[in-house]
Amino acid sequence: MRPSPAALVVLAGVAAALHVGKLPPALPALQLELGLSLLQAAFLLSAVQLAGMALGLAGGALADAWGARRSLLAGLTTLALASAIGGFVTDATGLLVLRGIEGLGFMLAVLPAPGLVRQLAQPGSESTWLGLWGAYMPLATALALLLGPGCVAAFGWPAWWWSLAAVAALAAVAVGWGVPAPARVASSEPAARGALQRFANRVRRTLAAPGPWAVALAFGCYSAQWLAVIGFLPTLAAGQTLALAPAWIAPLTALVAAANIVGNLAAGRLLQAGWRAGRLLALGFAAMALAALATFATVDTTPWLPTPLRYAAVLLFSAFGGLIPATLFASALRLAPDPGHQASTIGWMQQGSSAGQFAGPPLVAAVATAAGGWHWSGAVTAAFCAAGLVISVWIAALLRQRGG
Repeated sequence: MRPSPAALVVLAGVAAALHVGKLPPALPALQLELGLSLLQAAFLLSAVQLAGMALGLAGGALADAWGARRSLLAGLTTLALASAIGGFVTDATGLLVLRGIEGLGFMLAVLPAPGLVRQLAQPGSESTWLGLWGAYMPLATALALLLGPGCVAAFGWPAWWWSLAAVAALAAVAVGWGVPAPARVASSEPAARGALQRFANRVRRTLAAPGPWAVALAFGCYSAQWLAVIGFLPTLAAGQTLALAPAWIAPLTALVAAANIVGNLAAGRLLQAGWRAGRLLALGFAAMALAALATFATVDTTPWLPTPLRYAAVLLFSAFGGLIPATLFASALRLAPDPGHQASTIGWMQQGSSAGQFAGPPLVAAVATAAGGWHWSGAVTAAFCAAGLVISVWIAALLRQRGG
């Protein structure tokens, strides 16, 4: 029996996102072998977001014009090649360049995927599938945190890179075999002569609408703090912030990333049941702020809560945060100027997300370095949450104008 095409697209997203999540478990080995500082490691963590930060809207417009399936295949192929080459690199500069190329492949793979999932899903199940799609990143991060440390310890970080190159290649084969080319969706944009003019019209119309701006800013506020906390989670777990036993670091940090999946799936179910997107976004941002403050709170540099409660707080940070991406993907498809601009809108949202992911880890690392510890990190994440709450009100108003 052939698997569901929508499921194959979600799994392809997981295969692509593994290349974002593959760095945290390899950071200790890379720091040892390449002599990276904490701030350099933060930029290496963020480098994969450069392409999305610079070209998200353009990539989305290209995917709208080029075709979702073709863009997904091109992205997976790019990831496979860049990761395979990366395993042979022996200096930080070369690895940084290839991380940027991986970012391009990641962008090509994931920008058209939400619209593709929506088209391939059975009628009436679209919100559930979009909830599953919203979980692609935390699922990949959890798998990377769980499997990566063992692979790196046993075979070295290059083998980890080559293994994930093979995963991306297999995903491309699966998509080519099991995902049909979807029907073209109609666009209400005026006819234009020439591909360049059509491309420019698509970009212009996306940027002229308020919806793409709102979801992009909200996703940036979310992703900046989530990647900063999850990206440094192995470091936090080994240090005083979480103080986990060494044998438990890999499974417990993977569980934190996996907790985000629960929030994504819950958001899909709740949206299907009639919950308002603004309500879910506000709940997610408020819970993330409180949980982060509890995780990092100290009294005279001593953690305020005992280790089990700090770990529970970071679990809640990830789980409630999972309400946000699934809700934003569903909202972005509704707030696109028209169905023919869905990938463009997702692209602009991804651009906001990538900017947040690029800025978040270095900002948190810089504050931690200046403060001599992680105790001010909760204030940084709370500031992002406060901005996210304001934007949530804006998104709710835009959705009401669209009749939902």
